[in-house]
Amino acid sequence: MHSSPALHNAMWPGLVGKGPGSEPPIDLETMLRLTVAAQVDGVRFDGVDLFLSLPHTDIDSSDDDLARLAENISGKGLRAGSLVAPVWGATGGGSAMGDEAERGRFLTQIKKACRIGRKLRDLGVRKYGVIRIDSAASPAEWAKDPAAGTKRIADTFREACSIAEGFGERLAMEGEICWAGMHSWRHNVELLEMVARPQTLGFQADMAHTMLFTMGYNAPEDRLLPENFDWSNRDEFAAAYRRMAGALRPWTIDFHVAQNDGTVHGTGSHDKTGRHCQPLDPNGKLDIVRDAGAWMRDDAGNVTRAFQHICWDGCMFPNSVMLDPQTWNDVLRLMIAVRNAHGWN
Repeated sequence: MHSSPALHNAMWPGLVGKGPGSEPPIDLETMLRLTVAAQVDGVRFDGVDLFLSLPHTDIDSSDDDLARLAENISGKGLRAGSLVAPVWGATGGGSAMGDEAERGRFLTQIKKACRIGRKLRDLGVRKYGVIRIDSAASPAEWAKDPAAGTKRIADTFREACSIAEGFGERLAMEGEICWAGMHSWRHNVELLEMVARPQTLGFQADMAHTMLFTMGYNAPEDRLLPENFDWSNRDEFAAAYRRMAGALRPWTIDFHVAQNDGTVHGTGSHDKTGRHCQPLDPNGKLDIVRDAGAWMRDDAGNVTRAFQHICWDGCMFPNSVMLDPQTWNDVLRLMIAVRNAHGWN
């Protein structure tokens, strides 16, 4: 059994897609308790990745608030890793493609998130991880003027990089079909190259979200699988997935293990994106352990050691699923299998 990378659980599934029009949020303490309780053959989760938004972690937390948070996490035998900056309008941010006021709110949230990241490092509970961002704008809005939209997002992201560098942080942009300029594998590469700050800005790969890139959702010109693809053709899918991952892997600095059933889904205020499903879901299209290797090994098959931790993402699971302890034992068992296949000591 390998001991690296560390295994983390995401806390934001307790919030994303919850609230008005959906199920109530699951509080951070409950998510932490469920994470701590999971155990497979004596192995437990090493830590958690956090969403910096209420009702979990206030982006305007005081130093005392953060000290209590660090004590709570470390007291449970966990550590903090990557942090999600609340850059969207509904959480106090604004579009990275918007006017100066919106861009200003976006950058303010980046600064606040980086300050929290540094404080948690100073408190000793966080030794690795990134600040996760996206463009906080829709592909439909971007499609009105793609060239101008990508340029404006890149300009905003460069300013965000300068802020992050001042705090000793790195940023990772999460490509999803629901984010402007980040809704296909090719557009993500173009944006990263345009920002051209590889030491500060990288890519966050979620296995479920990136799978949708191969299918051409919101970017049919970039699809790698034919329409009405026969999912029984596992080798053809694996080749397309490796091609997509190969384009983004050199930029990838944060990694989410997840499953996807090949459909899109959105709840609450969250726009439609790749549908996460449970690791053992019979409709899941990913061979999770095999396909994780597309991100964790290079083209020659060598383990990259690019991540100090990997994280499970189960956004928009029903509350009944998330409150079931067996869910997290199943997730942990799969995470261990991924680490044993592609990790190191």
